[in-house]
This record gives sequence, C-alpha cells and structure tokens, in this order.
Amino acid sequence: MTGLLISAVVGALIGLLWPLWFPADSACETTIPDASFSVPTLAMGGTQLPGEEGAAMKICCLTFDDGPSKYTPQVLAALEKCDAKATFFVTAQDANQDYLSYLTDIEAAGHQIALHSASHSYSRIYSSTENFWLDIKALRATLANYIDVDAIHWLRFPGGSTNTVSHRYGGRQIMQQLKAQAEQKGYAWIDWNVCAEDATASHPNAAQILRNVQNDAKDQPICVVLMHDTNATHETVKALPDILEWFAAKGYHFFTVQQMAE
Repeated sequence: MTGLLISAVVGALIGLLWPLWFPADSACETTIPDASFSVPTLAMGGTQLPGEEGAAMKICCLTFDDGPSKYTPQVLAALEKCDAKATFFVTAQDANQDYLSYLTDIEAAGHQIALHSASHSYSRIYSSTENFWLDIKALRATLANYIDVDAIHWLRFPGGSTNTVSHRYGGRQIMQQLKAQAEQKGYAWIDWNVCAEDATASHPNAAQILRNVQNDAKDQPICVVLMHDTNATHETVKALPDILEWFAAKGYHFFTVQQMAE
C-alpha cells in the first residue's frame, strides 16, 4: 500500500459507508461469560483507514479471534491454498494452552499476530483500566515463549471498542479511557464491519456463516471480517474456503490489518 493510500483519511469513507457500518438489523452477538451484545461497527485507533484512493482497490481483511485452537492448522491450510493473508487476534485462555505452538506456524506463513486478551474475562479485564493492561501484559508474557512480542503493535478489544457490557464493571467511560491509553502505549486497534456470527449461541452451520458474511459485506470497498478460531467453531473452518472464493470472485485483495494500514 502506498503513502498516497495512507494519506486519504477515514472521513471520506465515513460519509460513504456510515449506513453500512452501523446497520440497525445486523447484530453480531457473541457468546461471552457475561452477556450478549451487538457491535456491528468498523473503527480504528492509532492509525487511519484508507480513504477514496483505497476504495478503488477492494480490500478484505480476514480476522480470527480467540485462537489458536485445534483448528488453526486447517485455517492456515485454507488461507495458503488461496494465497490469502489474515490477522489472528490471539488469547491465552486455558482452552488455548495446548495450541500455542501454532503461533510459530501462523507467523511463519506470513500472517499477522495481534493481541486480544489473556483471560477473555469481561468482568476482570473491564473492571478497571489497570486490570485491562495487566491482562495484556500477561498475554504478552505468554506469547513471548513462542514469538517476538516486541513486533506486535495491534490489538482488538474483547467485544469491540464500543461494547457496553464493560460499563457494568468499569463504568461508562472505560472504553474511551482504554482507547486513549492504547494509543499512548503505542498500540493501534481495530473493530470490524463484517461479522460471520460464527460464535453465537445458535451455532450456525457453514452455509449460514457464509450467508452472514455475504449479507454484511455486500459490496463495501473495505471489509474487515470477524471470525473465530476456537475449538468450538469447526463450522468456520468448513465455511472458510467458500468465503475466500466469494471475496476473490468479487475482486477483493486480501491484506493483513497491518498491510492495510501501511
């Protein structure tokens, strides 16, 4: 991506895409320990989205939250088959411990690794800004056993940057505080504007996951797709080849989040 692409500010896209970034009937409800909530939005901090010049090149950023998992090798195989790069927002929960060695495979394949959460416990990480950053510190310490964490400068807030479930634990201002602190600490963060809804309580099958992606993506010039790489989202693995084929057929180019911002 060229410097010209970077220089086009997010405002140009906001005017074009605002109705699609905040669709009234397109909830992305994710099963979490505390509650379900909707965050159908795309927002970034610490950097800029490509604007009108970027819109001329259709961009798809495939992102996977909550991995690695036992399905990570299959995800990587599907991506390799289509020569597509993706971004993995990883965690270090108990369910991940047996699969953390896959981090080296993700990195070796040229994908981006970014931070999500060590615990993914909303009541813990959003109880205070201090506890959020302690959780990130713990995640970095775990990841350091496998990869160079000093090279990681991106994160995704569990639930997204505008989630409201955090309010019950840390107050109504906690997300604004965390976003400001993230930039002060040198982190860029990103949400999404396309949700596969693959981690919902309804447990959608592969065909429904594909439809969810298609319905949200429509023909947006930039699609940041939220999917999950967990031991419970095996249908995502089944849907991924068709998702890749659909975006490619519509003329999208696959980038990591970092590549999109460069």
